[in-house]
Amino acid sequence: MNPRVGVGVFILNNKGQFVLGQRKGSHGAGTWALPGGHLEFGESFETCAAREVLEETGLEVRDIHFLTATNDIMKDEEKHYVTVFVGCTVVGDDAQPKLLEPHKCEQWKWVTWEEIGSYDRGVAEGEASNGRLFMPLVNLFKQRPGFNPTESY
Repeated sequence: MNPRVGVGVFILNNKGQFVLGQRKGSHGAGTWALPGGHLEFGESFETCAAREVLEETGLEVRDIHFLTATNDIMKDEEKHYVTVFVGCTVVGDDAQPKLLEPHKCEQWKWVTWEEIGSYDRGVAEGEASNGRLFMPLVNLFKQRPGFNPTESY
């Protein structure tokens, strides 16, 4: 089985927050992830990001740009992804994500980068956690120490 390419989108609002959603009905169910999805044949990272964000959240975004990538091997699910992370800003000062694919996502919410860092990514037992992160975000912390998407705006 060949690796697939996924795109994860850091959508920044004017309060310095990003959209995070709780996955359901797929690999990583119950974990928290960014909006995004599979790169389609002939599609750019930027086009994929705008399409997936609109399909999943109804949000329009601008200034889409490449941030980094991770190598994500999900042994239990027998899946291998290269996840391309892009950053962008949301159009509209008070734009709120809508739950447009309720079979794929339980909820969307705005969180800070610091809050994402407090989610469970293999933290020591007894440490505070807001929930489990989806593997590409876990790997972002492991494979790109010091990465901070807010520094790219």
